[in-house]
Amino acid sequence: MCGAGPSRKERRAVTAIGMSIGVLGTGRMGTAYATRLVDCGHAVHVWNRTADGMTAARAVGARAVDDPRTLVARCDIILSSVTDFAALSAILDADGVLSDAAGKLFIEMSTILPGEQQQVAARVVAAGADYLECPVGGTVGPALKGQLLGFAGGDVAAWTRARPVLEQLCRRVDHLGPVGAGARMKLAVNLPLALYWATLGEALSLVDTSAIGADRIVSLIAESSAGPNVMTSRGTVVTAALEGDLQDGTFDLNGLRKDLALALTLARLDGVALPLSDATLARYDAALSQDMGQRDGASLTALIAGQRSS
Repeated sequence: MCGAGPSRKERRAVTAIGMSIGVLGTGRMGTAYATRLVDCGHAVHVWNRTADGMTAARAVGARAVDDPRTLVARCDIILSSVTDFAALSAILDADGVLSDAAGKLFIEMSTILPGEQQQVAARVVAAGADYLECPVGGTVGPALKGQLLGFAGGDVAAWTRARPVLEQLCRRVDHLGPVGAGARMKLAVNLPLALYWATLGEALSLVDTSAIGADRIVSLIAESSAGPNVMTSRGTVVTAALEGDLQDGTFDLNGLRKDLALALTLARLDGVALPLSDATLARYDAALSQDMGQRDGASLTALIAGQRSS
């Protein structure tokens, strides 16, 4: 495994025997994947819709290309991490992007619906490539340390090829079944978190934050049965939010709202009712209407907690 990453001199030596890996989409997570894989000794190529979005990846040694087709042609393994299905479809619709795909491995890491993953898989496999979906749990920090949680879906051949690379990005990665199984697991994992920020706000509306102190309240909840892992890892961010310092988040309200809406869409397709999730979506919409989309999830907690009557 890569550990903290080799030195630049060691990295150049290892790259010669490492794999050629492409990353389509260098947003926060795509850049983190590229950085981690460069540190693990791979020759990494990157493409992004906007050239300035590749600056950070280039700074750590990734090689920028001008279009997705060039990236696919140059790389043995292609990772994609984009905003949504529309963005992913636009990449696949680009002129000739799959013309050199035969024999390659595509690892799709975006958070989209299971049926959308299956549509993309059908196109890639028809071009002669292997396809594995692997959305992940975790944000930029864990990605840079290889500490993500991976939810893989695809056939055994694709899983076998992808596993060595995914184990450099993830502390745990499980093969959950065919394409679509990973997308379902990712939405199931993110749904409680989206609801938690809202329910935590309702809980905190019952206490006098100014009298007890935000730090003490957060620490008590973190040590109680009401304290999930996020309260330990993000406790200081929650405290800051309750004190009026709303910080930007790597998994922000825009992302949480998007995944919550995807979960509700999937539930409707499955004929399952999610009344708590339906009600929570309105809370997110209210926050986004106040231009809080880039704020950390704890900002929703603070917004709801602050609505208690005097």
